[in-house]
Amino acid sequence: MTPSQTAMPGAEVGGAQALALPHHDGSELYVLERPDEPGGTATVRVRVPIGAGVERVLLRTVRDGEPRVLAAERDEESGAETWWRASFPVEAESAGYRWLLDGGEDGYAWLNGTGVQQTDVADADDFVLTTDLGGPDWHLSSVVYEIFPDRFSRAGVASAADLPDWAVSRPWDALPEGRSKNTPREWFGGDLPGIEQRLDHIVRLGANVLYLTPIFPAGSTHRYDCTTFDAVDPLLGGDAALDSLLAAAHARGLKVVGDLTLNHVGVGHDWFRDAQAYASAPERGFFYFDESLPHGYETWLGVRSLPKLNWADQELRRRLLDGVTRRWLRRGLDGWRIDVANMVARRGTYDANHEIARLTRDAVEAERADGLLIAEHGHDYRCDLQGFGWHGSMNYTGFLRPVWSWLRRPELPEELRKGFWALPVELAHRSGAETVQTMRAMRAGVPWESVLHSWTLLDSHDVARFRTVAGSRDRQLVGVGLQMTTPGVPMLFAGDEIGLEGDWGEDARRTMPWDRIDTWDGALFEGYRALIALRRSSDALARGGIRYLHVSDDAIAYLRESSSERLLCLAARAPHDPIVVPFAGLDTLYGEDARDGVLPADGPAFHVWRISNG
Repeated sequence: MTPSQTAMPGAEVGGAQALALPHHDGSELYVLERPDEPGGTATVRVRVPIGAGVERVLLRTVRDGEPRVLAAERDEESGAETWWRASFPVEAESAGYRWLLDGGEDGYAWLNGTGVQQTDVADADDFVLTTDLGGPDWHLSSVVYEIFPDRFSRAGVASAADLPDWAVSRPWDALPEGRSKNTPREWFGGDLPGIEQRLDHIVRLGANVLYLTPIFPAGSTHRYDCTTFDAVDPLLGGDAALDSLLAAAHARGLKVVGDLTLNHVGVGHDWFRDAQAYASAPERGFFYFDESLPHGYETWLGVRSLPKLNWADQELRRRLLDGVTRRWLRRGLDGWRIDVANMVARRGTYDANHEIARLTRDAVEAERADGLLIAEHGHDYRCDLQGFGWHGSMNYTGFLRPVWSWLRRPELPEELRKGFWALPVELAHRSGAETVQTMRAMRAGVPWESVLHSWTLLDSHDVARFRTVAGSRDRQLVGVGLQMTTPGVPMLFAGDEIGLEGDWGEDARRTMPWDRIDTWDGALFEGYRALIALRRSSDALARGGIRYLHVSDDAIAYLRESSSERLLCLAARAPHDPIVVPFAGLDTLYGEDARDGVLPADGPAFHVWRISNG
């Protein structure tokens, strides 16, 4: 293969050149056969354009710790490309593999999860096939709507007179103080009946999964410091309010996912109080007590109010897995998002994270076969997404970070200039090539099922609002277009659809202005509706593979392909040179029409076409 026929994953490539590159991913077009248990055989294939100069294709995998190379056979040919096929034994629960492409003046090249490479590569970026079929099928066709209950809608189940001592009552239309001693204590009064009253809004938007941040009693309004897992917070309406919300949501075809902390509890939790009060209490083993530590016990990131759980304790495992995890699914929740899942069962030399992820998955699926389990993970999640544990991750590193860097406004607010997600540096301004390179790198080494079940998000209750980062409706909609058409399940934070802003996490937890609809960005809302409808109606967007067609500083074009559908997507942050594509029939699904194989060159803009011919 010659340099003109290959490209590094971040290189700028045009339409014809990109289609001249060999391609493989883990989607259905490329994985023809897979075993459902170790000991079976997998059959995979790769598409190689005729002009790529490839004379021979081999598949490289590892068996019993030793590399094996198998010859691939020609499977089918068209006028423009050859499909090569290879079968290999899957003797463990997962198997990594990559393609060896031989031929041309420069010898061989590798094709792995980062793309075609003319240097030798690491196994960590291989494609991964597992015997795990992944998460529930309903999840793949979903759009998730995150709700921070205290800030979404209030029906008035509690008043200021009902508040515990820690709470500070705030008017609904006030902004959060943020970064003050009151930050975790500000109570605006949102509740579960309030959410139930607004379900029609969510249905009209088109989202079909509610993700609720914690609803258990706690010492704060974020409720990640729960005091018991045995009941729903009375400030939210209690158990009866949850039952009513679940019934109303399910009647509308909506799923409801809860938020569970498996890493820590609140300092006021009944387990922790018993552990402190009685040296012989069984709960003593649930925590790490050590007088050499600043607070006398291990905490989450040094926060005194959040004692860390010790998963080496078997009774803790029984209570959290059989008691808590299964109990609330039995009550009607459709799955869990696990808070700081990357830290669960990890402390010093002790690391049982993968074991606990698998046990939690077993508990979820024992209670309901179609239950969902999503991990919060703020950095490189790949080693924790190897199948049989978390179905997927919140994709901050492989989606939010690169999209923010590509679509950020020229001048950021002061808070965003101070640092970005635990880094003391300003958010970078990246090119389209760097953006794609990051996305591909974070998909490499991960089973395709884990990619599809991970949440693509532009913001959440923990970070600034994307509208504030992007700075305009047009750039926000480009980000939403990427979110709805990139492999993974889109997750939006309530209020994104009307243009709510926020300079950092706590500032982003603003209340929904239900009584001030005149402040809503109506055109943005309609853009969300159209893109969500497209996402939920498309098989290619739910399950299909992805091929990048054009990558330049200001424009990214890519194909999403399944066995039943091919879509062409174009995201542009600014006006750019025209892009010519080799497709005769392009039916416009969103954005502007393409004319005579030339895509629109305006920007910021987002477009989607169905390929009907070519």
